[in-house]
Amino acid sequence: MKILANDGISDLGKSLLEKAGFTVITEKVDQENLASEVNAQGIEMILVRSATTVRKEVIDACSGLKLIGRGGVGMDNIDVQYARDKGITVINTPASSSQSVAELVMGHLFAISRSLNDSYKNIETGDFSALKKKYAKGVELRGKTLGIIGFGRIGQSLASYALGCGMDVIAIDQFSTPVSINVPIGNGNQATVSITPSLSLTDELGKLDYISIHVPKQADGSAVISSKEFAMMKKGVRLVNAARGGVINEDDLLVALNRGQVA
Repeated sequence: MKILANDGISDLGKSLLEKAGFTVITEKVDQENLASEVNAQGIEMILVRSATTVRKEVIDACSGLKLIGRGGVGMDNIDVQYARDKGITVINTPASSSQSVAELVMGHLFAISRSLNDSYKNIETGDFSALKKKYAKGVELRGKTLGIIGFGRIGQSLASYALGCGMDVIAIDQFSTPVSINVPIGNGNQATVSITPSLSLTDELGKLDYISIHVPKQADGSAVISSKEFAMMKKGVRLVNAARGGVINEDDLLVALNRGQVA
């Protein structure tokens, strides 16, 4: 059975599949040639990340396709229900990146609180008195309130890190079931904190010093955060999007940045 890993695969992953008897093809196929190559090579499984899309047209054209796998969480690049209705198995790896993304967000939170990226780019100017004045107004994470929009695996992992840093966490999600967050605090110790997500984004926005987004765009394709939501935020709020492009209306974000609504 042939597998096309069109967006790449680790050496270990390829080795394990080959040991299980699969033929793994890793040569990149251009999107416009995907269906024809799948049929020509007798490929029965396609593994993708985010670069390759598997839409209705490809699914209809590839009658021998048995499985579509997404190496990651979101499956917005696959027509999932249509494929399943055609009898094709569609899978993803929902827990694979939770800790990595959470740590990435924490890195961004520290960086935007201390202007690390901007100061690094400007340090070569040599005007240290001007730089010191410009970057002397960093803020601390401890004691601040982080709003996590989307409280799935990644959001919960982020909450664990943020709580460990002494932040208060408000979760916003479509489900209000209380979630127990395990917070490792080192030396084999951990604490447990219960968080009940709020169902209303607008009720919480004015309370937040930091916001991290972990949801797709809305069902109609519109942004989750636009001018209406920016107007409800604290002045100087700091915002991280480690989800998808389009979740934030970028034109409205630029206006909010220029006004100082977003730091």
